[in-house]
Amino acid sequence: MTESVYEQTKAAVSELCEKAKLTTGNIMIVGCSTSEVVGDKIGTNSNPTVAGEIFEALYDYTKSNGLFLAIQCCEHLNRAIITQREAVPLAETVNVVPQPKAGGSLATKAYIGFDDPVAVEEIKADAGLDIGFTMIGMHLKKVAVPLRLENNRIGKAMVLAARTRPKFIGGVRAVYDETLL
Repeated sequence: MTESVYEQTKAAVSELCEKAKLTTGNIMIVGCSTSEVVGDKIGTNSNPTVAGEIFEALYDYTKSNGLFLAIQCCEHLNRAIITQREAVPLAETVNVVPQPKAGGSLATKAYIGFDDPVAVEEIKADAGLDIGFTMIGMHLKKVAVPLRLENNRIGKAMVLAARTRPKFIGGVRAVYDETLL
C-alpha cells in the first residue's frame, strides 16, 4: 500500500460521485469500520487517527462539490446518522454524541468536524460508500444500484459502493404517447 488512507479515500469518493452522477445538494452516506481499515476484525480496534484521515478526505471532497455527507454510526447506536443540520432541516433529531467505541471513530470525527452536527435515526441518501462491510443499505433511497469501483480498498478494508435511482412504477418505463391526450 503506497497511497495514504486519505488518498485512497479521496480516490474512492471521487469515483463514486462521478459514476453516481451526484449533483449539488445530494446526500452521500458512508459507513466505516476503522478496525477493518487497519486489518482487524470489525468492531475490535476503533482507530480515531485513521478515522480523521478518512473524514478529512470525505468532507473535503463533498464540501467542495456541494454535496452533503452523512456518516453512519455503528450498531451500538442502532446505526444512527451524523450529518449537518442543513442536510436534514425537517428531520427529527436524536440526542446522542458518538464515541470511538460507541458509535464509531468516523462518526465521532464527523460530530466534531461538522459545523452544525445533528444525529438522526435515518436518512435517504442518493449514494454511499461502505468501508469494511458496515451495511449502509438501510440508509439509501429505495432502489439501490451497486457500483463497481476500481478504488475498492481503503487500507485493508474492502469498499463497496452504491447509487440510487427512482423507482419504475407500472412494470415498464412509460412511453410518452401524444395520441392518448
